Amino acid sequence: MNLKDVKAIPFHRKRKKRVGRGRGSGMGKTSGRGGKGATARSGNETSIQFEGGQTPLYRRLPKRGFNNPFKKKYAIINVEDLALFENGTKVDAEKLVESGLIKKLMDGVKILGDGELKNSLTVVATRFTKVAVEKIKAAGGEVKIIS
Repeated sequence: MNLKDVKAIPFHRKRKKRVGRGRGSGMGKTSGRGGKGATARSGNETSIQFEGGQTPLYRRLPKRGFNNPFKKKYAIINVEDLALFENGTKVDAEKLVESGLIKKLMDGVKILGDGELKNSLTVVATRFTKVAVEKIKAAGGEVKIIS
C-alpha cells in the first residue's frame, strides 16, 4: 500500500458556512444578510405579524362581536343514537364516550329529540330538550338531569 492509494473517508457532515471572508468567497461584504436595517443586525427577532413599523393588519381591521368566556359547550346526542343500548341500561357520559358516540366530554351532554327510541333506558345528562324527554318517557325510560 502506497500513500497515493489512501483516500479520504467520506463523511456526511456539511461544513459550516464561513461568512465575511472577502468578496471572492461569495459570502463577503454583507455576509448574505442583504442590505441595511433590522434584519442585517444580530439579535433581530421580529414577530410574524410585524410589518416594518406599518400598523399591522390585525389592528387595521375593525373588531366585531363578543366572545363570551363563560359560554358552555355541550356534547350533543340525538335520541336515535341511544337506540344502540340495550333495555334497562343506564346511559351516562362515560357510557357515551366508551361507545364512541361522543369523542370528549366538554361542559356536559345535551340530548336532542331527533329520531325514534324503542328501548327503555335511564338517561343521565346535563341537558334535555322537551321532545327528547317525551320520547324517552314514552319508550318507558327515565330521565335524570345532573348539574
